[in-house]
Amino acid sequence: MEISRDAAWKLLAEWTKGESLRKHALAVEAAVRGYARTFGEDEEAWGVVALLHDMDYERYPTAADHPFRGCEELRRLGYPDWVTRAILSHADYGGVPRETRLEKTLYACDEMAGFVTAAALVRPTKSILDLEASSVLKRMKDKAFARAVSRDDLRRGADELGLPLEEHVGNVIAFMREQADALGLRGAGGGAGRP
Repeated sequence: MEISRDAAWKLLAEWTKGESLRKHALAVEAAVRGYARTFGEDEEAWGVVALLHDMDYERYPTAADHPFRGCEELRRLGYPDWVTRAILSHADYGGVPRETRLEKTLYACDEMAGFVTAAALVRPTKSILDLEASSVLKRMKDKAFARAVSRDDLRRGADELGLPLEEHVGNVIAFMREQADALGLRGAGGGAGRP
């Protein structure tokens, strides 16, 4: 089957009605696409995997069902095994070890994109355009901030990519800045002048 972003977006929209989860999918897509360009990989294909990685989470938020139910649907629709394998590998409990660069990238970008979003939204500007990696690293030390996000997972993601944590954070910020409007992270004024 042909991997198409339009088809993936329609599927995501069918399964996910909540705006915040859709924006999370878009944020992870932006980060994964950025790494695909960096690594010389297929940006469209990698982006589709990122867009669909949590497609079933709204309907099936438990570890017993997510991401398994979504992968069942993707298989039924004819998505190739490498797509479902990557999605299954993003959950440590999925039983699929991360081996490929795509699998490691999806894992590294999933929680980090959410954490970066949270860090941008608490800024006075509510913008990713003036967010720096040092600010995100500082937030990581604050256990009360975005407490549901495992700091170990954030660090492990960078390690699996073979990157220093600060570099990974900076990359994710840069990749997400490219989609600031779609992510609702352009903010109010302060960072609007930044590229």
